[in-house]
Amino acid sequence: MNDIQAPADILASAHRTLGIEIAALQALDQRLDGDFGRAVTLIMQCAGRVVVTGLGKSGHIARKIAATLASTGTPALFMHGAEAVHGDLGMLTAQDLVLALSHSGAGQELLTILSVAKRMGVPIIAMTGNPQSELARNADLHLNTHVTQEACPLNLAPTASTTAMLALGDAVAVACLEARGFSAEDFALSHPGGTLGRRLLTRVRDIMRQGAALPVVAAGTSITDALTEMSAKGMGMAIVVDAQRHPVGIFTDGDLRRLIERHGDIRPLTVENGMSAHPRSVGPATLAIEAATLMDAGRLNQMLVIDRDGLLLGALHMHDLLAAKVI
Repeated sequence: MNDIQAPADILASAHRTLGIEIAALQALDQRLDGDFGRAVTLIMQCAGRVVVTGLGKSGHIARKIAATLASTGTPALFMHGAEAVHGDLGMLTAQDLVLALSHSGAGQELLTILSVAKRMGVPIIAMTGNPQSELARNADLHLNTHVTQEACPLNLAPTASTTAMLALGDAVAVACLEARGFSAEDFALSHPGGTLGRRLLTRVRDIMRQGAALPVVAAGTSITDALTEMSAKGMGMAIVVDAQRHPVGIFTDGDLRRLIERHGDIRPLTVENGMSAHPRSVGPATLAIEAATLMDAGRLNQMLVIDRDGLLLGALHMHDLLAAKVI
């Protein structure tokens, strides 16, 4: 069994690998030309889907590029090069575009896909490391991912070449994203189950407390009765409203402590003696994350929700935002 390398040698190996891959990306950056812009334009004009295909390590990269395109506003799917020639080509339609990845550009399966796509009139963009390959020469457009060496010391394992393919695929996806004017809200719509989706899709109305869950008291209510309502509803406050249900103040646990410090015996007092007038509020359509930002900036644990006429609709507690995983 070989001896374990010294830590310095292991670190040197990592630096060498990263150096080779960085150099490959720098060369790729310098090599980009008008074909890149034409490829993005062709993708933007596609009425169907971008069908990304490849084999082996290029196939793994193709799958990731398809996922990136799809999540950033460009309809895309992955088609395995080998499975394609055994039936999966049936997923290809005349409205689609093929993005074929192959380092050598000589894989027979991809050449078969190219032949079928041409017969269907489907545009083909090839991404290869060999501009003279059959795939590159017969595609509508070619994106050159040539590398002078792999990071593998044997110069065999796809490393720098797959890094170049992945980075170029990201560049294509981002260029399409920018051309579409794809926004963070659009991204959230395709990621509704993730943290970003919750932050950008959850509105105050989705998580606010309302109806019988609200701790509401009328102006003139005694402090003791207000405390009963506060304890029953568990929001650490009572919302003081007028006869038309316009909020005129809130009475919080903090207000109670300050009132006791000033007066001692609070039994003769009403909520007006200790409430905070002009409570902060938001509308029901406000993003929950925006409400959380306002509450954090104001060091508030609660915030009211009102309609356009200033009528009480609901209330938020910081715990509600935590429970909804908005923050």
